[in-house]
Amino acid sequence: MFGPKTHCVVVVGAQWGDEGKGKIVDVLAERADLVVRYQGGANAGHTVHTGAGEFVLHQIPSGIIQGAVCLVGNGVVLDPETLFTELDALSERGIRTENKLYVSDRAHLTLPFHKLLDRAREAREKIGTTGRGIGPTYEDKYGRRGVRVGDLRNLGRAKELVCGRVQAANEFLGLLGSNERADPGAHVSLLERLAPRLLPLAVDAGRVVWEALERGESVLLEGAQGALLDVDHGTYPYVTSSNTTAGGAAVGAGIGPTAIDAVLGVVKAYTTRVGNGPLPTEATPALAERIRELGDEFGATTGRPRRCGWFDAVVVRYAVRVNGLTGLAVTKLDVLDSFSEIPVCVGYRCGGEPLDSMPAEVERLARVEPVYESLPGWQKSLSHVRRLADLPPPARAYLDRLQDLAHAPIEYVSVGTHREQIIEVT
Repeated sequence: MFGPKTHCVVVVGAQWGDEGKGKIVDVLAERADLVVRYQGGANAGHTVHTGAGEFVLHQIPSGIIQGAVCLVGNGVVLDPETLFTELDALSERGIRTENKLYVSDRAHLTLPFHKLLDRAREAREKIGTTGRGIGPTYEDKYGRRGVRVGDLRNLGRAKELVCGRVQAANEFLGLLGSNERADPGAHVSLLERLAPRLLPLAVDAGRVVWEALERGESVLLEGAQGALLDVDHGTYPYVTSSNTTAGGAAVGAGIGPTAIDAVLGVVKAYTTRVGNGPLPTEATPALAERIRELGDEFGATTGRPRRCGWFDAVVVRYAVRVNGLTGLAVTKLDVLDSFSEIPVCVGYRCGGEPLDSMPAEVERLARVEPVYESLPGWQKSLSHVRRLADLPPPARAYLDRLQDLAHAPIEYVSVGTHREQIIEVT
């Protein structure tokens, strides 16, 4: 992926998240000097399988496992307690983190009162959030009332800001009908405890990235969630609160868009999503359960069972367009090993009329009827395959069809959870 003319690569999810971005970033990070997480917060979960076992990361870029220098960009809403819990857990397992992780001093802080607001609102609106405070933190950011990492350099002022926000949050909790209230004293104590540990990690992240590129180093920009959860381009309102697409990578890392050389979209060989909202290719309950069990489709952050269905080429073509994808990584192909026939959605019909693109209105998307094409399965294990040429002909034909439908070349294929089970297409 990296080469003489490719120094800055973005990895994005091209469905509804949970596509396996963590494992792809882990492999690419072996050749990266710097890995940057550019949006989202502690609501994301990237699972990486190595010889040392399984690692589940929520805010720290997946590249930390490979020893790359990692940055949490300004586009991330940072939960500092979760960050240090992750750092400590990595250190206990022998992963070096000293001088390996830095955070943008422009990143906004997710604090306990944000989580109370998130849970109270979710109880009323049923969007399907994780309750980790992500939406309320972004609301404060864009309402110009947030607290950023750099604000901790003037701790007295930061305490005033937080106490004011806690008071406003408690008033809003009352309006939402919640009996919970945030404690301003506990928030002040939290800032006092976290500031000495967080500030030494604080940097101008955009400058760090720019200087790395000036030196000719390889930079990997890592997103969370997926394109269909983008606040502008996803299935609104059943979306996250940030720009998950590649355009958000430049903004969230603090660089210009012309610095990006390639965008790799990660897709499953089928489709899943967590939470509410339309999923046009959702399988029947029995088949969905079969896919779920075979693919271990349970959220890395919440443990919630994922809704499962068939590959949706309309979704992926849309993701190719809004991200400007230059390539695809197809994950979990092995999950389909036992199926004799595999449906693939090639288009939609709505009200009897063909529809070949994603509608903006979520209500309309919920009414579409997928148009399926059935492809033969291979019905043998792919776990041992290490070269594309060694795939059974039906598996290769399945990938070729996905590539044709998506209008983007496949560059990686995974046939298992471990590093050595990711095939690079050369």
